[in-house]
Amino acid sequence: MLEKHTSKNGLRVVLENIPSVRSVTIGIWVLTGSRNETEQNNGVSHFLEHMFFKGTNTRSPQDIAEAFDSIGGQVNAFTSKEYTCFYAKVLDTYKDYALEILADMFFNSAFDEEEMEREKKVVYEEIKMYEDTPDDIVHDVLATASFGNHPLGYPILGTETHLTSFTPETLRNYMQERYVPENVVISVAGNVDKSFIGRVDEYFGSYSFGPTQTSLERPNFLGKNINRHKDTEQAHLCLGYDGFAVGDKHTYSLVIMNNVLGGSMSSRLFQEVREKQGLAYSVFSYHSSFLDNGLLTIYAGTGNKQLPILQETIHQTVDTLRKNGLTDKELTNSKESFKGNLMLSLESTSSRMSRNGRNELLLRRHRTLDEMIQEIDAVSHESIQHVIDVVFGKPPASAVIAPEQEE
Repeated sequence: MLEKHTSKNGLRVVLENIPSVRSVTIGIWVLTGSRNETEQNNGVSHFLEHMFFKGTNTRSPQDIAEAFDSIGGQVNAFTSKEYTCFYAKVLDTYKDYALEILADMFFNSAFDEEEMEREKKVVYEEIKMYEDTPDDIVHDVLATASFGNHPLGYPILGTETHLTSFTPETLRNYMQERYVPENVVISVAGNVDKSFIGRVDEYFGSYSFGPTQTSLERPNFLGKNINRHKDTEQAHLCLGYDGFAVGDKHTYSLVIMNNVLGGSMSSRLFQEVREKQGLAYSVFSYHSSFLDNGLLTIYAGTGNKQLPILQETIHQTVDTLRKNGLTDKELTNSKESFKGNLMLSLESTSSRMSRNGRNELLLRRHRTLDEMIQEIDAVSHESIQHVIDVVFGKPPASAVIAPEQEE
């Protein structure tokens, strides 16, 4: 049973009681990410996430770490293009304790200048680590090829140049602008009853920042090609196709189509590129949904000399899908796979917290498992073909990171 509550300041709380477990996961979801940044403060969402762990007015960074380690709990955070999440998973007996610490981090982070300078060095190293991982960084290059100078094309981590300019005031101003109650959802899942909503409301139900910033500029899909030379062992390729926004009515058709294309070991790309031709160890596709658009990405890595063959194989696989659609067997198997993965993904309090938090933050609605299964079963060859025609109806963007070709 999912309980929903809206506090007097506009903050939303969603709580799912799962009495069969002994854990509780609490997540603070904020509708802000690299998409909400400017060219000047790119990376501030991610850096702010780091600084929440660097001490409050009454707790040192070590105090925060020990607070969760001492009870066998877990605490972490992540930043995406459009949202940020801070969460803790603890035994049900420590849920009040975990909530109090998360609230302390949210409201009372000190943003000490010395801690900031130390943490900047940490993020510099994170950026360097990312740059040294071409199969990761190629996805950022694809975002630029797809969206150009629009904020959806910005890297989530930012750059060293941007980070250098950040001050405590930069972080406080950004919080005042983006961490307004209307942009925040507290998601709770586990062995916890609805009375816990009152505890959440005590900490989060009356604060105010503002005014709310809600306007978004929809990006144009540019479909550019970007090649970067880097001294790597492999050539790394990403193709990006214009996709669907979060909550689109064709979402399930898209997921099922993607599963057949490159979302599993039995997918066409995996079987053709890896199993039949041995062109790549890693090849897959996935879809990213944003508030007003989406991006379907195909990734593969191969030896530099084999890159043209790999590209041709991928394009042929996509063309065959466009012309012939899915077989009856592929449609049935992909539906069952989707339903199985969906049900298995809901077996932990962390995944329930994430699903409910993201749905409330981005969609403001929740479907039951039975409703979702009905919608999956309703997917037809016709709805799949519509998705194929829309997604693959225009040329993709592409990003390649590869060593220079030998003469």
